[in-house]
Amino acid sequence: MDLNIKGKNALITGGSRGLGKQAALSLASEGVNIAICGRTVETIEKTVKEISDIGVTSYGVVADVSDISVLPGMVSEISNNFGDIDILINNAGGTKSRADILGTETVDFKSTFDLNVFSGFVLMRLLIPHMQCQKWGRVLNVASIWGREYGGNISYMSSKAALIALTKHAAVSLASTGILINSIAPGSIEHEGGSWERFRNENTIEIVESFIQQNLPMGKFGWPEPFGALVSFLCSDLAGMITGSSIVIDGGQSISMV
Repeated sequence: MDLNIKGKNALITGGSRGLGKQAALSLASEGVNIAICGRTVETIEKTVKEISDIGVTSYGVVADVSDISVLPGMVSEISNNFGDIDILINNAGGTKSRADILGTETVDFKSTFDLNVFSGFVLMRLLIPHMQCQKWGRVLNVASIWGREYGGNISYMSSKAALIALTKHAAVSLASTGILINSIAPGSIEHEGGSWERFRNENTIEIVESFIQQNLPMGKFGWPEPFGALVSFLCSDLAGMITGSSIVIDGGQSISMV
């Protein structure tokens, strides 16, 4: 299936490992040139080589996107050394606090929003003008099923819900410009170095199996490859009528019907 995105340039935040890396490899296999950012030099260099070995151009930048002051400089560096960005994947995310409302300090609540919402907001504002000029662009914001329904801690859940709302509003306002903007809401997807791998390693087999039985209808954790395939499809011309959507990829884990 030809997705008609060969030769496009993509920027993926948090693209050196986990779901971001899988998105990078999937897009690269479709002929998309890939720029990634992350916080660890060694991991970035390794992933850049893996992407380049597929046969596309790859570029890596060391940056912590939760520090939004570095984002204009990061975009300038990528534009000057790699090229203008046609596809933006706001994948970097996490949480600065794992507590409930009484255990979460205001500074940690704000910091989680910096990572999960404001980094993507700033990058969208920096990169969308180029997409407008060429009348083509794709933005995917990686949210979570816990941004759609109850789950996780208060700062993570609140910020992912805000990211979904940001996505919807931006998508509708730009729907006539050729730019498609969507969010993806993964469920419990296990990957190397991820939170669900840590969950498995830090708990007994009985606890892990109980969690799977109670929460995962497929009887196992998710895996990265379907996520990467979904990213590639949503970046393609075949997804031409999909914008403003929050697309769940969770093996039936969500309780919500919408």
